[in-house]
Amino acid sequence: MSEENLAASDKELSDAVDEALSEATVVVDEVATLTADLQRVQAEYANYRKRVDRDRASTTEFAFASVLIELLPVLDDLDRAGEHGELTGGFKAVADRIITIVEKLGLTKFADAPVAFNPEIHEALMHETSKDVSEPTATKILQPGYKFKERVIRPARVAVTDPETTA
Repeated sequence: MSEENLAASDKELSDAVDEALSEATVVVDEVATLTADLQRVQAEYANYRKRVDRDRASTTEFAFASVLIELLPVLDDLDRAGEHGELTGGFKAVADRIITIVEKLGLTKFADAPVAFNPEIHEALMHETSKDVSEPTATKILQPGYKFKERVIRPARVAVTDPETTA
């Protein structure tokens, strides 16, 4: 083989290697792009699943809260009947069962007095002043409040006593 043929075949070989490398680079770039797209789609799907699960849980809690809100007047009636001694016999058993069920579902009653007035959980219906308190205080519970899980679904209706101010 002559030197010219050898140089020509080296040139052809070099060109073929360069072409193969450029094609391989294109394929590697395509694979990297497709891999990145796949990872993005998987992350979007995972976020979608989390959002759907969170929305499903909040919808369920909202439905429970809606039903429990409708039962609050019944619970108030049961409390008043108990205060007046009208819960006896079979009716007391039914009342106890209803209260147990709503507590099991996550409903809690709060009706503590005297405590510092908190507008997030108290609704002031009456207002008084007194030397006996140093801060606005819910001194009398007029109607108990209820929480479902940690959310207040009805604030406690209270009488508030403020400290007297000397003018």
